[in-house]
Amino acid sequence: MIGCDTFYPDVNGAARFAERLAAGLVKRGEDVHIVAPSKRHSQTGAFIETIEGEQMTVHRWASWRWYPHDWLRFVLPWRARGYARKLLDRVRPDVIHIQSHIVIGRALAIEGHKRGIRIIATNHVMPENVLDFTLLPEKAKRVFVRWGWGAADRVLRLAAAVTTPTQRAADFLERSTHRRNVRPVSCGLRASDYTADLTPRSHNSIVFVGRVTLEKGIDTILRALTRIDPSYNLTFKIVGDGDQRKNLEKLAAELGVTQQVTFTGRVTDEELRASLTEASMFVIASVAELQSIATMEAMASGLPILAADAMALPHLVHEGENGYLFQPANDRELAVAIEKVLDQTPEERKRMQQASLEAVKVHDIDRTLDTFEALYRDQPIER
Repeated sequence: MIGCDTFYPDVNGAARFAERLAAGLVKRGEDVHIVAPSKRHSQTGAFIETIEGEQMTVHRWASWRWYPHDWLRFVLPWRARGYARKLLDRVRPDVIHIQSHIVIGRALAIEGHKRGIRIIATNHVMPENVLDFTLLPEKAKRVFVRWGWGAADRVLRLAAAVTTPTQRAADFLERSTHRRNVRPVSCGLRASDYTADLTPRSHNSIVFVGRVTLEKGIDTILRALTRIDPSYNLTFKIVGDGDQRKNLEKLAAELGVTQQVTFTGRVTDEELRASLTEASMFVIASVAELQSIATMEAMASGLPILAADAMALPHLVHEGENGYLFQPANDRELAVAIEKVLDQTPEERKRMQQASLEAVKVHDIDRTLDTFEALYRDQPIER
């Protein structure tokens, strides 16, 4: 049983990871049950849904929209424990794998632990990630962060094993809680699903893929555009949607770069992959990534990566090999890195593209599935 506080049709890293994990396990013959918020308030029950091309049982619990966020839904905490008790007594899973310590994950962990069910926990979220959606005054935010990590600690201590996507994220989790021996396990992806074009580009373009939210730092990329020599004819495509889109469209107009920028909104997987294949480089200015599936998708598409030197992003970028790092919010430094890529010879660019393709191999989804199946069965993990 996989407990998810965000899941399809939500679009974020934790939801995408859970979808790929579940589909991969089903393909391997496992009986997978998903627990997730309802798609609308009136919807509660068990449904057969097709996720990533595989059919599985999804238990939807009645949820409510969190209006400070553009799509987030949540199950009422005082109802979640009751839902969990009834579901666990009916389904009796061998293992519960929670994707967060918040509402659904917390309820399943507490009730599952009472029943002696093995709990595996993966942490995809930091309390700091959600501050922009709390509407709290600045002084209260520090209290919220302390409370958030305390709440995480109380749930994670129920788990037989705790994982998080990268070593940096594991180190951060150990510093913030009493958990030790947190295991880094990549979210993984199937690189063969993406297409790399190693031929010279006929145009210069930046692409970003992800939620259009404050923490992603997209404004830094827009400001960097103003520092790029116009002779490069550089364009910037933002693939995704979110609560900051109108603000960023306004900023693009103020900066005079509207003609260079395209906001696609939500797109199909095919359109997303095509946008990556066609681009000259991928840029991500986020300061709160515990891994970044979007960056791995860009690497699998053979793109040079320009990333903020923050949280887990340096884990994916090898300076001067498959891309460059820049200081968070430093648009001047980002602009210099962009021009470095634009000034490459075809041979230099191809070497950087091939370095991205090589570096993403260690994140193959089958390695991730092997690791979690071993954790579920309490078996030794192959290195």
